Amino acid sequence: MGNQVFEQVQKQLLSQGYLARCSQIVDASLVQAPVQRNKREEAETVKEGTVPLGWKRHKRAQKDVDAKWTKKHGKNHFGYKLHAGIDKRCKLMRRIIVTHAAVADTIIFEELHYPSNTSRDMYADRGYPSIERETNLKQAGWRVHIQRRGHATKGISETQKRLNRSIATPRARVEHVFGSLAPMGGNWWAALASCPRPWPCS
Repeated sequence: MGNQVFEQVQKQLLSQGYLARCSQIVDASLVQAPVQRNKREEAETVKEGTVPLGWKRHKRAQKDVDAKWTKKHGKNHFGYKLHAGIDKRCKLMRRIIVTHAAVADTIIFEELHYPSNTSRDMYADRGYPSIERETNLKQAGWRVHIQRRGHATKGISETQKRLNRSIATPRARVEHVFGSLAPMGGNWWAALASCPRPWPCS
């Protein structure tokens, strides 16, 4: 249901002349879910993708078996991840995919790509650099603006730092979109969560 509503909104925007313009931004945002207090045996069963036999219907309705743990900036998070392709000019979501929190951002990148954008600029943060990806995008005529990241044994150069700073300001517009969802509490998440399984929904 949530996916159908999203697609209908996109069609209405297009019919009113709201085109995706001025480049696109790809990013992901964590969505917290209530931590599940399961017994060790129950947790192992859930990890295997099944529901413990002892859970009756009312208990199953209160349990979230799809959310997973991930770590970001040294902190553990339990829940889901909203991946989105954003129109830079209007700051509208053009494509969305919902996964559990442990899915790496970079895996979803190609599915969020919106080829109908009137600009050929593509922005993303440090979670998405890939030589193969950038080569394919450039060959297809896209101007790639993906921030660089260092490694434990090797940092980034001064040139790469300047590149990251030049990308940071336009890319930050996606944070405005995710930030606007927070005051809505669980309502927006309930709509997305109604997408038919298996996830991700696209």
